[in-house]
Amino acid sequence: MDSIPSTRGYGKVDEMEDRRHRHRMRRRKLTICISSILLIAAVVAIIVGVVLHKKGDDPDSASETGLTSSVSIKAVCSLTRYPESCFSSISKSQWYSNTTDPEEIFKISLLVAMEGLVSLVNYTDGLISQVQDPVQQSPLLVCQEVLEDAVDTLNQSIFSTTAKSGKLLSPEKVDDLRTWLSTVLSDQETCLDALEDVNSTHFQNMTLTMTNSTELISNSLAIITKLLGYLSKFKIPVHRRLLSFSDCCDSLGFPTWLSAADRRLLQAENPTPDLVIAQDGSGSYTTINSALKAIPNKSPTRFVIYVKAGIYKENVILDKTKWNVMMYGDGKTRTIVTGSKNFVDGTATSNTGTFIALGQGFFAKDMGFQNTAGPQKHQAVAFRSGSDRSVMYRCHFDAYQDTLYAHTNRQFYRECDIIGTVDFIFGYSAVVIQNSTILPRQPMPNQYNTITAQGKFDPNLKSGISIQDCKVIANENLTVRTYLGRPWKDYSTTIFMQSFLDALIDPKGWMEWVQNVTPPKTIFYGEYQNTGPGSNTTGRVTWPGYKPALTLAEAGGFTVNSFIQGSTWLPVGVPYKPSL
Repeated sequence: MDSIPSTRGYGKVDEMEDRRHRHRMRRRKLTICISSILLIAAVVAIIVGVVLHKKGDDPDSASETGLTSSVSIKAVCSLTRYPESCFSSISKSQWYSNTTDPEEIFKISLLVAMEGLVSLVNYTDGLISQVQDPVQQSPLLVCQEVLEDAVDTLNQSIFSTTAKSGKLLSPEKVDDLRTWLSTVLSDQETCLDALEDVNSTHFQNMTLTMTNSTELISNSLAIITKLLGYLSKFKIPVHRRLLSFSDCCDSLGFPTWLSAADRRLLQAENPTPDLVIAQDGSGSYTTINSALKAIPNKSPTRFVIYVKAGIYKENVILDKTKWNVMMYGDGKTRTIVTGSKNFVDGTATSNTGTFIALGQGFFAKDMGFQNTAGPQKHQAVAFRSGSDRSVMYRCHFDAYQDTLYAHTNRQFYRECDIIGTVDFIFGYSAVVIQNSTILPRQPMPNQYNTITAQGKFDPNLKSGISIQDCKVIANENLTVRTYLGRPWKDYSTTIFMQSFLDALIDPKGWMEWVQNVTPPKTIFYGEYQNTGPGSNTTGRVTWPGYKPALTLAEAGGFTVNSFIQGSTWLPVGVPYKPSL
């Protein structure tokens, strides 16, 4: 993976022609922008007509507006990436009911998407039964796992829409649905990643088979993002209290809006645990894995586990049924979970994680997570999270390539250490990392370091890496070029803001995924108010999708409150900066 200096040249351009070109491009961008606004406005006007008439409970109101179900579905579907499959699948589905209600159309789109996803799961199960080669079967087993998770998440989304029938979705519900549908899509992409990593002979067939399901879920995601999200924000009362920086936190930096019970539990430095894990036998269990069965399924309240100091050599999977687990240790370098699973020895990347957290609401504090496979074993994850609304506070992540896999859903990291080499913070999630120390280390010969590799692949995906108020410094001796990241997918989104960047950062700043091939203009990469010798942007890449100086509004979109809506869920006991 040795880097090659860019050889791309820029010829001289006639000054007048250059001005004319810039004028044409500005006019074209303005036209596209106005067209997009008019399209959304037209669709919203159609739908709002239905919504307003619904308030009167008049069964003939739809006809009074001149709307038909077909027109309404086409209007909603015009906002998706695949309008033809959107209209066809909804209008021909068994749940079709001549509705003009945008919420009902959205709900039908979810049910249709579930049909496609279940069909994909059945296809995968059948494929696994026919494959005997362990190398070819390994990524298919990953597909089976993540697609089953996708079914559960889509079920959760469908159930969520039926909880308050007849009411427009709240902003909080819209954000939940955007997150969960993004996770469903990302799980499917994870399946393809696993197949592609080993050059599987099933990659092409799976890609083709997955197309229908991917389009249907993408359609639902577009509807909730572009239409229902717009209506919930501007056309109905917002029931949540929007917090400013001044009123979000108390004098200790803790949010003031959680219950007294949560405050007492999480403010305590050492909360009373429900069970204790200790290698010396002084607890209820001597290993983390032996304690997993004692954790209740889908607990609505915190279940607290204290892991005493020690090095726990085990691979842990906290599965999706284990909700609201809080796990704390005696310090990020004293309570350590360590393993060595890796890609070279035959384990798919997503399964190499020493600790894998899947159940929603996972909270870890004062613990360390290692993968000791070493750089020669390539992908070897220390910690992987698919836990929605998960928090890692004062934790330590130590590996080489792919150290921290922020896989899916909403995640927050505070006062952590993250050590690695290639793509060592990566994934599909919407993640904010604050007040942490990022430590690139010496990789193998002929390699360079890339801190991030972000996987947003659909424009509506709730996905991106936001790094704020962090320090990027070398871990011991470092002699290779280090870059802030490289765009993994077509809509990759990564922001470094208000952080200290030491001299180890190459002046170019960022690296292409394929060297010397400019990434697509659809990526969104940017920097904002960084400091330090590595923060000078004068020599940065000139990609169309990169912004060396984000505006206040652009950077503000990647803060805790804006990007992951942290003010609605971050637990007491974890201080955080809600905005800029």
